[in-house]
Amino acid sequence: MIPTPDLSGRVALVTGASRGIGYHIAKQMAAAGAHVIAVARTVGGLEELDDEIKAENARTGKGEATLVPLDLTDMAGIDRLGGAIHERWKKLDILVANAGILGVIAPIGHVEAKVFEKVMAVNVTATWRLIRSVDPLLRLSDAGRAIIMSSGAAHSAKAFWAPYAASKAAVEALARSWADETKNLPLRVNCVNPGGTRTAMRAQAFPGENPETLPHPAEIAAKIIPLASPALTETGLRYEARQERFVTYRMPE
Repeated sequence: MIPTPDLSGRVALVTGASRGIGYHIAKQMAAAGAHVIAVARTVGGLEELDDEIKAENARTGKGEATLVPLDLTDMAGIDRLGGAIHERWKKLDILVANAGILGVIAPIGHVEAKVFEKVMAVNVTATWRLIRSVDPLLRLSDAGRAIIMSSGAAHSAKAFWAPYAASKAAVEALARSWADETKNLPLRVNCVNPGGTRTAMRAQAFPGENPETLPHPAEIAAKIIPLASPALTETGLRYEARQERFVTYRMPE
């Protein structure tokens, strides 16, 4: 495993931080010294995260958190978040765009319009709005890092997974374009496929699966944290977390 980087003095924004992979990324980034801006809808989960970060800080003196209860369908709220970060810290060093929803596993013709639209709103539109809001802040960092959570579904495009697969394919296209726009800057932008992980979303998608056969979110988070390192050079790639390797996208002939 790649060593956890020292994130002391760095400011990290993590969405979907109240549970699952996002929760453990936020917790581990704080333990590595970052000030984590933790965003999620669920206040209880954020408060639990804050308690853990404060306990770790009491032991080691590292890491702090600012809690932001926010539903990412509140697009104006995402815009205000960028402004608030600029007012307080004048920059952002790390973005982890982790929040997302599954929608339903169903034949494409059976997906209700409201379900499809919500998947796109949360997974795609909110991610674009978040990128737009914090791009200027990441450019002000000496080593801005953007970690955009994707999924193998974006490439497998299996039957019955159309809304979620389409949303993750769109997110990867956004990230790749952003990476190409900023390739000559210190900002590095990469997507992550976490692979099968013991999360509530995975249980929703595979209700008959034994969760004990899957890695814990803390294990996967530990493999993702190095992408926030100021020493990272890769950009515009997809990171396969379980294999700890980058994959280069094929360019058209």
